[in-house]
Amino acid sequence: MTESKKWTILGQDPDILMAALANIISWLVSTFAPTLLPYLLPTSPEEEPFDGSRPSASSQTKCISIGRPGGMEQLRLVTLREGICTVGYNVRHVSPPPFTPPNITMPSDCVIIKNEAFSVNYADCTIRWGLYESAKKFVGWPIVPGFDVAGTVERVSDVSDVNDRHKLAVGDRVFGCTLFGAYSNRILIPKIQLRKIPDCIDTFAQAAAFPAVSLTALYALHLAGYFPICSGGGSRNKFTNKSILIHSAAGGVGSFLVQMSKILGLFVVGVVGSSSKVKDAQSLGCDVVIDKSTEDLWLVAEKASPNGYATIMDANGVSTLNESYDHLAPSGRLVVFGFHSNLPMGSAMLSPMEWLRMARKVAAMPKFDAMDLTVSNKSVLGFNLSFFAEEVEILSDLFDQILVWIEEKKLRCPRVCEMSMENVAEAHTFIQSGKSSGKIVLT
Repeated sequence: MTESKKWTILGQDPDILMAALANIISWLVSTFAPTLLPYLLPTSPEEEPFDGSRPSASSQTKCISIGRPGGMEQLRLVTLREGICTVGYNVRHVSPPPFTPPNITMPSDCVIIKNEAFSVNYADCTIRWGLYESAKKFVGWPIVPGFDVAGTVERVSDVSDVNDRHKLAVGDRVFGCTLFGAYSNRILIPKIQLRKIPDCIDTFAQAAAFPAVSLTALYALHLAGYFPICSGGGSRNKFTNKSILIHSAAGGVGSFLVQMSKILGLFVVGVVGSSSKVKDAQSLGCDVVIDKSTEDLWLVAEKASPNGYATIMDANGVSTLNESYDHLAPSGRLVVFGFHSNLPMGSAMLSPMEWLRMARKVAAMPKFDAMDLTVSNKSVLGFNLSFFAEEVEILSDLFDQILVWIEEKKLRCPRVCEMSMENVAEAHTFIQSGKSSGKIVLT
């Protein structure tokens, strides 16, 4: 069934226009009348009214709720009423997101976990700005952002399922992904999206650093033709060119792309944005590291692989997509899973000038011609795992492979910067700065 064409205002998505207006209002109030910021913070009926004289019970869920598009002021740490927890958008047979009803009847395919750690991804900033398509489409406002979870099973269904392939019990230490709702200390989540934490992972913070970025990395390699692996353990891809170029090689997804590419026998050229990240990329296994802050990125890339690249992994967007495509070898694949350079780095709030800059960058995005793709024998592929609510089986298979590699100690945890849940605004500021390496995890 085809979706009906979305209506526009002067050719623009009305959701984007409303997000722009909301962000500009936040910027204006924050800049010129900060005492009025509390008036920009919508509340939800699921929240426990604040009462400084009565502390919240340990059984009550605490989460980060975003009530409307805006700046850091929207990252509100709230306590939910007794019996309510957060939930992803793919559990609508239980409850629409982001909150469950009080004391729900637990379905047999889900558990509630006491979440001890969750990671921060750049996508979470985009959600807060109101620019993340799946968040707008499937959740709306309010929203509890976040994908990665790590904690302890707190509640299971009273109904047993003899066909259950993912048996979990109260007290099991687990990690996994939810389709939003992870910025919370208590989450209802399908069991198929969780795995028991291997003994080789020491802490919940380390466990929370794995799921979303490692699944994104392995699915990107799947699109590039390197996964599933063959019975001997290597890639099924038989092309003679084994060179892969990975942008942001020391970042969350990049760090796993590097490690997995080495497991699959590829020649890895990693690109980093600052000299401080070179050693991180080298330690992950890059055969060549390009520091684009001090080197000519594409000149060094050409020297590293004179015949071009079988695969280029690009989450940068407008700043590199054209050149990435041009540096593919015949039969090469450009895999796109983000647009970081289209969005502001280092800006805590989106001013009117930031919106104008973003509009210029969107207008400059390359458009790939089908005829050129054919005669050049190249492919451009894109994806976003937050749309994969109906594709749980393939994600489950990917997760199983990742678990095997973790247990075999072929995948190691990236560098983890651990912060407290109360410092969520600081975490968003850090990841927006572009200076973070590895994963930021809140506990």
